[in-house]
Amino acid sequence: MHRSRRLASSLHDLRHAAAHLPDAIVLLDRHQRVRWFNHAAESLLGLRRPHDRGVFLQARLHGTELADWLQGGAAEPLSDVSAPGQPSRHINLTLLPFGHQQRLLLARDISHLTRLEQIRRDFVANVSHELRTPLTVIHGYLELLDPEDVPALAPVLGEMRTQSKRMGQIVEDLLTLSRLETQDRVVDERVPMAPLLATLRKEAEALSQGRHRVTLDDRAHVDLLGSPKDLHSALSNLVSNAVRYTPTDGTIAIRWELAPDGSAIYSVSDTGFGIPADHLSRLTERFYRVSSSRSRESGGTGLGLSIVKHVLNLHQAQLEIRSTPGQGSTFACRFGHARVLPAEEPESGPLEP
Repeated sequence: MHRSRRLASSLHDLRHAAAHLPDAIVLLDRHQRVRWFNHAAESLLGLRRPHDRGVFLQARLHGTELADWLQGGAAEPLSDVSAPGQPSRHINLTLLPFGHQQRLLLARDISHLTRLEQIRRDFVANVSHELRTPLTVIHGYLELLDPEDVPALAPVLGEMRTQSKRMGQIVEDLLTLSRLETQDRVVDERVPMAPLLATLRKEAEALSQGRHRVTLDDRAHVDLLGSPKDLHSALSNLVSNAVRYTPTDGTIAIRWELAPDGSAIYSVSDTGFGIPADHLSRLTERFYRVSSSRSRESGGTGLGLSIVKHVLNLHQAQLEIRSTPGQGSTFACRFGHARVLPAEEPESGPLEP
């Protein structure tokens, strides 16, 4: 009896603590019917006691992203969705196994984090806009100054022009990132890949100025569904990075091919310096640099791969990176089969008589 009273007291304390946690907790049976929930579940998920006990949770949340997530199996956590009936509140959800064929639904309020992230985005966008005009003026005046008129200042003027141009590119990249971060979808158009690939090769050759061998291998002969402007920006970033970080006489290989599962893969391989494995997971962070001095010497802004990541996310695509120090790197963009279109046949002109 003493042990039973002690266990009952411990269970009571545990339930009391769980009931007052700031995160929503919902205990579900094997049929996803609600067995118990705490006070936070009432405010975050809209559940009401006592009549919501025993209800089928998916039906109770019908018409929300949470219901679709539960219907799909909820194998992966659901991030940054609006709370049911409260569009201003954002939550993260996780469904965990619990006990014998039961599930534990956890929901955390991340509204304050969402607000802070929006403040950061607005700040970056506003600062970038404010910097654009003075930088344009400074760069314009520097272009008016002819180094031949002041030979003693020629090296200084050259460096000032270079840094002014670089700052301008950083501002433009920040504005691009701000725009991509506020988008949740793209306006889909057919993106003819053959002319885009030819343009990317020309851009690589222009940036290389004959210092590298640039090859193009189009094995897929398919087009993509997406935003032409954003895709060109992302794919071009990978090409320019390869040129910048590959020593003279190296090779840049651009490939466009189909995978056995129907997805299409755009890849850029180089014979450059390579990247140590411990850096690969952080390459898409803003301003992250494997080598600060090498990146600045090459003229990179440190934002290119962040732009690539956001563009690919908007196209439900993945960025895959393989690299070996001293041997080179391969950056590949994998587009799902839903984005792959058969290439259009070129229109034939009128027959000559």
